[in-house]
Amino acid sequence: MHADEVDIDEGLVERLVAAQFPQWAGLPVRAVRSAGTDHAMYRLGEDMTVRLPRVPDAAGQVGTEQRWLPHLAPHLPLDVPVPLGHGAPGEGYAFAWSVYRWLDGENLHDRPLAERGLHDAAAALGRFLAALHRVDTTGAPRSFRGGRVDTADDEVRAAIRDLGADGTLDAGAAASAWEAAVRAPQWRGAPVWLHGDLLPGNLLGHRGRLTSVIDFGLVGVGDPACDMMAAWTLLTADTREVFREAVGVDDATWARGRGWALRFGLTAEHHYRGLNPALAAVGHRAAAEAVADHHRP
Repeated sequence: MHADEVDIDEGLVERLVAAQFPQWAGLPVRAVRSAGTDHAMYRLGEDMTVRLPRVPDAAGQVGTEQRWLPHLAPHLPLDVPVPLGHGAPGEGYAFAWSVYRWLDGENLHDRPLAERGLHDAAAALGRFLAALHRVDTTGAPRSFRGGRVDTADDEVRAAIRDLGADGTLDAGAAASAWEAAVRAPQWRGAPVWLHGDLLPGNLLGHRGRLTSVIDFGLVGVGDPACDMMAAWTLLTADTREVFREAVGVDDATWARGRGWALRFGLTAEHHYRGLNPALAAVGHRAAAEAVADHHRP
């Protein structure tokens, strides 16, 4: 998917673990299937997972997760990754990497929740974000998605033009929804903690309920609107209000959040439809839900 993507396989992971964490040498290593674009995941034994950046742009996320996940975790009502080891470059691999405790469950893209479970997940995810927004931000980094939604205006408009031209979407309806998001009042409050990438693939369900939030590579502080995009990447019209009530945001933040869902959805489908069908499908769904919600009477 990337010109600068490095080769990672089970043999490399075995060598890295043996060289840097000899206490875990010899444990079986198995690739974990994922539609993610920036990292490779491998299960280590039964109780751990190894996460390795695939591209240089993602390499800095390792230190961010290692530093801030232990700070955030005690305040959060859902499970998040627990760092167990901080790996260094070696064995021909150029980046830092992580070992985490294994979290049981399947991501909600591969195994969507039933309607009852989705209703409960909407409330649980809203409470999770409300708790995240209350955590002390002293020294926190800025989130990649913590600023204005319209910083990708050119990309969004190009996606609307191209996807509209081939019949993938109603360009006029999408443009109207985007204009409304861009016009929404901007965030004037203090920056709060954000996850930054609340897609179905970064949420785990177990026995029909939401249990874990993973992939904190974009964690940081800023406008809480970007995390509202879960309302359109994951939820339905019937469960969206449950989420909103639980997280407790104003109309402007909700409108900007719809804009983030539209921005992600349009640009993801535009870029990944020939490279990563799973992520393109998530993008298509997010954009379609955001446009429909904007135009709903």
